[in-house]
Amino acid sequence: MRNTRFDTRSSEWIGDMTVWLRENAPDNAEQMDRLRRNLRQARIQELTPRQQELLSMYFDQGMTVPQIARELGVNRSTVSRTLRRAKERLYRCLRYAL
Repeated sequence: MRNTRFDTRSSEWIGDMTVWLRENAPDNAEQMDRLRRNLRQARIQELTPRQQELLSMYFDQGMTVPQIARELGVNRSTVSRTLRRAKERLYRCLRYAL
């Protein structure tokens, strides 16, 4: 390798820019609140009971796909497929909500 000097200031600049962007970004708290409200409604109205159960186990209880599969006595691919379909359905429902 050549004797290449790395500019340490460039990484500091990136950090400085990240902080500046975070501090000067527009506040989106209202949009996030609306999205959370709509997400709660969509989970109840748009998903099947099985999809609701699996989403709750995965996101609310923090279980992994293999843990859910073991507890319910189904294949991991079934759990994975059901979660994917539930997330896709929620995405389709919520993408224009904001």
